[in-house]
Amino acid sequence: MTVVAQAEVAAPPATSGRRIAGVLLHDKGAVISAAFLALIVLMAICAPLISAITGHGPNDFDPAAIDTDLGGLPRGALGGIGAEHLLGVEPQNGRDILARVAYGARLSLLIAAAATVVTTLLGVVLGMLAGFYRGWVDQVICRVMDFLMAFPALIFMIAILSSLPQGNRPVLLVAVISGFGWPYLARVVRGQTMTLVNREFVEAARASGASTGALVFKEILPNLRGSLIVMTTLAVPGYVGTEAGLSFLGVGVTPPTPSWGQMIAASVGWYAVDPMYFVIPGAFLFATVLSLTVLGDRLRAALDAGDAS
Repeated sequence: MTVVAQAEVAAPPATSGRRIAGVLLHDKGAVISAAFLALIVLMAICAPLISAITGHGPNDFDPAAIDTDLGGLPRGALGGIGAEHLLGVEPQNGRDILARVAYGARLSLLIAAAATVVTTLLGVVLGMLAGFYRGWVDQVICRVMDFLMAFPALIFMIAILSSLPQGNRPVLLVAVISGFGWPYLARVVRGQTMTLVNREFVEAARASGASTGALVFKEILPNLRGSLIVMTTLAVPGYVGTEAGLSFLGVGVTPPTPSWGQMIAASVGWYAVDPMYFVIPGAFLFATVLSLTVLGDRLRAALDAGDAS
């Protein structure tokens, strides 16, 4: 046997994570999406640093950047884009759009990530309880899921948020979004748990005296990993869009806290005379949701290919 052949035999097989990473690295759509998302995350993390470097906070007015003779339109072309304001300024008040986009990214990603974590925890715990124990536990959880899924979620989110005091709006948004989001994940987890609980390896572990905790955390939960990764990845863009939509409608994040949806809502009346005020936050929102969706779809395809191989 040659040295090369021996090396090939001795080389350990690639782990599932390494294989999936290799597939994604060879997918241009996944790489571009991941690069853009890394840029957005970096912008969100460094929002205070961006404001310190540019000298413009998200709520700092710059009267010199607007022309009062033209009704408060930004001075210069393309909404005031220039060396002083890299993405231009808002009409009438001269607030720096780059600073507000960066702080808006921070808020949107935090709300979406927090809602995804809460939704996943609720969906996994309640879905596994229903699928594992069945009986009256399953009946109670399924009726709650049916009750929540029967509502038109967006309409009831608007109604609930409109009736609540202002308080801490990001926390309220996370609570409301998660409250209507977990049943969809729980239903999938319940179905897969009911399938797994009757599999031979679970029966063998039960016959060997394994506790309920061991059955759940060592036998069933690891086999749900692929589905959970895909569903949580695809949930994030939906929650980013939901937060933006609620803020656009005036029941989400309230001024002066920056939010992409709020910026788009404020720009509607200006798109004819200052289109960049509408285009820039809209482009960031569109590209972020698209990148998250594409990356989640590519991850799902990579996991499916791994399961088939």
